[in-house]
Amino acid sequence: MVKIFIDGEHGTTGLKIRKRLEMRNDLDILSIPETEHRNIDFRTDCLRMADIAILCLPDDAARKSVQLLEGYATRIIDTSTAHRIAPGWVYGFAEMTRNQKQKIRDAQYVSNPGCYPTGAIAIIRPLREAGLLTADYPISISAVSGYTGGGKQLIAQMENPSRPNAIHANHFLYALTLEHKHVPEIMIHGQLSQPPVFTPGIGRFARGMVVCIPLHLRLLEKNIDLSAIYEIFHMHYQDYNMIEVAPYKEILDTKYIDAEELVQSDRIKIYITGSNGAKIVNFVAVLDNLGKGASGAAAQNLDLMLKD
Repeated sequence: MVKIFIDGEHGTTGLKIRKRLEMRNDLDILSIPETEHRNIDFRTDCLRMADIAILCLPDDAARKSVQLLEGYATRIIDTSTAHRIAPGWVYGFAEMTRNQKQKIRDAQYVSNPGCYPTGAIAIIRPLREAGLLTADYPISISAVSGYTGGGKQLIAQMENPSRPNAIHANHFLYALTLEHKHVPEIMIHGQLSQPPVFTPGIGRFARGMVVCIPLHLRLLEKNIDLSAIYEIFHMHYQDYNMIEVAPYKEILDTKYIDAEELVQSDRIKIYITGSNGAKIVNFVAVLDNLGKGASGAAAQNLDLMLKD
């Protein structure tokens, strides 16, 4: 059996990945007790014995684990932001473009996408590849995520109102300097030359996410309407069962979009809303921030790397 080590298995993402994998009979899961997670010798042995290591660590710790594996054949899936734009790493968003799935299969080093970038790039990349969007278009991204994306500390702040640093807001925005750590990732893999105005938010719900990108049709590179844009997205994702583009007729009857629509799912659903008359469009991506945006993506990339 293939040996898998989840480095950081006791964190939010690590626990979700462990739960996904522990019932499989084709994998040998290497593990260390939570009390030994700082035992560098123990961790190093597990990393080097593994066929594939899944890193669920803060950025600096992930970089150190990669250093421990220099010269070893262990393949790596890194769920941190440490290597998402690093040379030699393959971006683990299989549906992003036509040859990405094969790149993941062949890679030694795969960087798992972030949850916000997954939704944003799922919208931007088809527009760029279709020649509708210039690299310097002034992109604006607004998003709301379930609070579990912030890890154990934020979960405790949102769920325990008696804590001294508890958060009582039902919805709040953050990264107000507009320098969120996901911006470089969105630029590189969205093929943008200018940083987007990215405003992330957290809602008082555990899981789920909605990512919105509004555009002016008159500023696009081609004269096009909403139904034609739908066809472009449908063609871009027609061979991928993880991404659904809501049918144009369905969108006309949609009264609201629920950020929790795809909780417990590993899929993305894209809505193309707006008005031909006003020549404006709003692209909306819905996903589970712990599904396709985290542990689901890691499991998908693992399955691709296991295929011959």
